[in-house]
This record gives sequence, C-alpha cells and structure tokens, in this order.
Amino acid sequence: MFIAILTYKKPLEEVDRFRQAHRDYLAEHYAAGDFIASGPQTPRVGGVIMIKTECRAAVDPIIAQDPFNVNGIADYQIVEFTPTMFCDAVLSNFLL
Repeated sequence: MFIAILTYKKPLEEVDRFRQAHRDYLAEHYAAGDFIASGPQTPRVGGVIMIKTECRAAVDPIIAQDPFNVNGIADYQIVEFTPTMFCDAVLSNFLL
C-alpha cells in the first residue's frame, strides 16, 4: 500500500488550470483499481492519493502520468506502509 503526498509548487491559479485533467487521470486509475482514496490537503497546499499496488516499482509509472506531474505543478513524496489494523473486516479484505 502506498500514499502519494502531493505538494503544489505553483500558485493555485495554475493548479486549477490542470485540475480537470488531474481528475480525469484519477478517474482512470480508480476504474483500473489502482486508487483507493484521494483528495486535497487542508489547507489546500497539495493532495493525497492512496494507491493499492504490490510494489514500489509500479507506483512510478502511475505517478508519471499525472497531469500535475507532467506539467510541473506538484512534487510527490511516496510513502509505503503495511496496514495492520482496520475499522472493519470488509475494509481489511479489500485492502489485503
């Protein structure tokens, strides 16, 4: 399991120019089963994407496609973690 933490490096006006393309990218990866959750940080200085994949090597090609990455809008920090506790069994079965 991976978390991509995006930090904007451009003003919000420029971020907003690429927001629809970024949302289309997110929708594509939700449909493919790559993404579990995503959303903006509060305050709006970037975003977070929870990625379900087996290995770190699979994350880089996915992130490389993000219009925020392609257009130099955000920097990315990738954090790998192993979930061990869950709020319910359904979530556990889904994530593992």
